[in-house]
Amino acid sequence: MRYILGISCYYHDSAACLLQDGVIVAAAQQERFSRIKHDAGFPADAIRYCLAEAGISVQQLSAVVFYDKPFLKFERLLETYLAHTPRGFRSFLAAMPIWLKEKLYLKTVLRRELRSLAGLDSKTTLPTLLFSQHHQAHAASAFYASPYHEAAVICLDGVGEWATSSIWHGKGEQLTALAELHFPHSLGLFYSAFTYYCGFKVNSGEYKLMGLAPYGTPRFVELIYRELIDVKADGSFALNMAYFAYPVGSRMINQKFEQLFGAPALAADATPSQHYLDMAASIQQVTEEIVLKIAQHAKQLTGATKLCLAGGVALNCVANGRLLREGPFQDIWIQPAAGDAGGALGAALLAWHQYYAQPRHSDEQHDQMQGTYLGPAYSDADIVQLLDAQHVPYQLLSAAELYPQVAALLADGKVVGWFQGRMEFGPRALGNRSILGDARSPTMQSVLNLKIKQRESFRPFAPAVLVELAQHYFALSAASPYMLLVASLQADCRLPLDAKLTGLAQQAQARSLLPAITHVDYTARVQTVDQQTNPRFYQLLQAFYALTGTPVLINTSFNVRGEPPVCSPLDALHGFWATDMDYLVLGNYVLSKEAQDPTKLAQARQRYFAAD
Repeated sequence: MRYILGISCYYHDSAACLLQDGVIVAAAQQERFSRIKHDAGFPADAIRYCLAEAGISVQQLSAVVFYDKPFLKFERLLETYLAHTPRGFRSFLAAMPIWLKEKLYLKTVLRRELRSLAGLDSKTTLPTLLFSQHHQAHAASAFYASPYHEAAVICLDGVGEWATSSIWHGKGEQLTALAELHFPHSLGLFYSAFTYYCGFKVNSGEYKLMGLAPYGTPRFVELIYRELIDVKADGSFALNMAYFAYPVGSRMINQKFEQLFGAPALAADATPSQHYLDMAASIQQVTEEIVLKIAQHAKQLTGATKLCLAGGVALNCVANGRLLREGPFQDIWIQPAAGDAGGALGAALLAWHQYYAQPRHSDEQHDQMQGTYLGPAYSDADIVQLLDAQHVPYQLLSAAELYPQVAALLADGKVVGWFQGRMEFGPRALGNRSILGDARSPTMQSVLNLKIKQRESFRPFAPAVLVELAQHYFALSAASPYMLLVASLQADCRLPLDAKLTGLAQQAQARSLLPAITHVDYTARVQTVDQQTNPRFYQLLQAFYALTGTPVLINTSFNVRGEPPVCSPLDALHGFWATDMDYLVLGNYVLSKEAQDPTKLAQARQRYFAAD
């Protein structure tokens, strides 16, 4: 039996993944354990969890695989600094000591961390240590985990070592690089520059920019094409670096960029004016058009009928939806952990299929992700022990009682924390670490945004829908189990808008029969739920459908602003206490907010706001 551990860390979203004879045993992000959002540190807790899930030690691993090649990345940094000297000298002075002390000697660092984690001395032999290239790991996570025997693979992100965009051809266990673009010409960093300009945090606020785009008019598209980016017919592009500062600066953009668009970068968390809404709409349209061109070129290079996607840009579910509708491929599959966390999975799969030359099996229908429910699960005994230790009042329900009672609470307008089974791997909550609400409610969007999630009021929520009824509500030609496709609402679900209302004002008006999940442009980021992948969430949706005639619920991640999604029952309990959530369901145990100790609620709120 061969165990392979994949690791990604030291940039953002560090994670670990464990394979047993090529099958995913466990995968999790370090942030879920450390409670530090986008934690970039060595994923010690995630590794401990993965090893515990398999019941093995570090010494029983066949190989440990890192998702990056540090010498190539160091080469890129050095060449970039030299090309921009003397500008960026301060950044160079800050970065180099870290590289020269640790990152350049990553083998030593990783071995030290593994020995420390396992309590081993310096003489103990460790497993084989392997390194993949960054985009190679992304491509492997997309293709090897997909349902397809053969597919084109596109990876789009900020930057790995040198590559920023790449096209691959996957067939069987073979994964062949066909084309790539190099730093600083990056679609991911291009989008992040606009994220920064519109007042959001780079590497975490890009999805906010995507959510803001439908409120604007894409009136800057022509200017973007004329001044900022030269796009060829095959989707390759070159950025005009005279407008960008990210290669060696502390900002993504410079004053010339701000002068071009006639306004300074928006301050963090400031309310965006129409100018910034239009900027969001413009960069979103440009990004979609470039992705479509790259897909056309990938089709020509490979002749494949299927497409796999990974890299941070693959989390742009609006572009994904358009690619599914308008692109040249019959089917597409997107790695649910498309960002750097998924690099841990890709690195491990790459070792299994290429280093160990193991064959790959695919049936064209089922992927290898197990619904991406690959994180920790907690038993009834774990939950009861916590609740009793905390002196928390609760009600234990049978399976027959649980689903109709929770469905009734949701139908009554209550907000429910739903904590079940194994935690999701990747950025989306898919029904195991979720906050749920009634999508029919015209007030639920604002309630969840302001009182529960404590975030920007414009942010849309995603619907979870029974897979067999999804097309009754959404114009969706394929299942969307990972919430990575945006689709339009069907015409008979829509309600007319007041033509006098524009921009953010429209969010307060009911736009459809499902107003809480309908974005201003009549779209939604859809999750389809099937019985085999998540039977408990499926049964709750069925119960809600039986009660209300609507098989749709709001599904948003179980966290509050500034924190990663919850991992443990204790995390869930703290989140429940600290917010205006009405009920918490831990397995079959139901907690009512009204029954909780007011002192504990006050302490939890103080703890959260102090941390924030």
